[in-house]
Amino acid sequence: MGHGDNTIDRDAIGRLLGSMRRDIEADRYDGAVVSLVHRGEVVLEEALGWTERDRGRVARTDDVFRVLSLTKAFTVVLVLKAVEEGLLAFTTPVVDVIPEFRGTDKFLDKYRTKLSVMDLLTHRSGLPATPEPVGQDRLGDLRSVVAAICAAGPIAEPGETIDYSPAANHALLGEMVRRVRGAAHYRDLVREQVFGPLGMQDSAIGAPRAWADRIVPLRAKFSQAGWLTGADIESLNGVVDEDAELPWVGSVTTAHDVARFAEMLRCGGALDGTRIVSTAVLDRALRNHTGDQLNNWWIPMTQRRGWKPMPANLGLGFFLRGEGLHPSILGTLTSPGTFGNYGAGSSLYWVDPERELTLVCLTAGIMEESQNIERFQRLSDLAVSSVVRRERVPVMA
Repeated sequence: MGHGDNTIDRDAIGRLLGSMRRDIEADRYDGAVVSLVHRGEVVLEEALGWTERDRGRVARTDDVFRVLSLTKAFTVVLVLKAVEEGLLAFTTPVVDVIPEFRGTDKFLDKYRTKLSVMDLLTHRSGLPATPEPVGQDRLGDLRSVVAAICAAGPIAEPGETIDYSPAANHALLGEMVRRVRGAAHYRDLVREQVFGPLGMQDSAIGAPRAWADRIVPLRAKFSQAGWLTGADIESLNGVVDEDAELPWVGSVTTAHDVARFAEMLRCGGALDGTRIVSTAVLDRALRNHTGDQLNNWWIPMTQRRGWKPMPANLGLGFFLRGEGLHPSILGTLTSPGTFGNYGAGSSLYWVDPERELTLVCLTAGIMEESQNIERFQRLSDLAVSSVVRRERVPVMA
């Protein structure tokens, strides 16, 4: 990725940065690192505010963030690679790879045997929507988490309603990929198949002790939001340590590295001559596979805020902008094919293929989720408004 692009409106970039600075001054969050890439050229990479306001630690572009559910995107790419190589299929039942998921109750067997990779990727698994399948003392142990999910099993018909899964779906996906690859650890696969080939040198599964001075701590800017509290999120500071393997929330990375990952997706699965996934599997994954179905996870929030219902707009592991006007973390001005992933109250990347634009924004200070959606919707609209279209010559009558 290079620098500089004369098709970007610098005044619009100034409005984006000004909006972020006002947010930080108002203590809505503490700081951020933001990156904007247009047609492969880095047009913005800037740190604003603090990573630890109370300690006076100023934000730097090389800060390493715990990006929470943005981690799911890395797990999804491992799954896509396994599909294109014939090790998995989107239709593969979970029990074919994790036989203990079948359980021992013959009356529940019909639910368990139906659950497929596609159901997990589109959050239609029917599994319990808990962020903690086990206690925090074992949450970083993937094998313990998978065993607990197998013991619990589905509580609803797989493939029907959409309930965003904070943990269970991607724990199972991470374990399925580990098993079909015959790998000792999920973290090794992410390093070998994603981080290493893409040159993401400041990214890891778990938080390396050697990076302790660069890692941004999770600090909540709210106390209670629905059933998830600020304390629940802050507890991950202790859970996501060097040895933790959480395929759903357990990565640390920088804005620069996330931008490389996102640009690989924008470019059809390859970057700088290195192919990570095939264009064919990405084309399938980036289509809307949930139609106009709603995400039940968001319904209480939209009712509380008096918002219009928000369609799930899910691909196979990616959030999509889609059509229509409704609250969206991906903005309202981005093109319908825009896709991305985000982490609770804090981190976001998206790719607008039509405008050849990639946005990455990693923030310090976790916001309440509806406020986070409003914040990133505004910033996304400001970012995409910076793209200058080629002028059309008016036709005179």
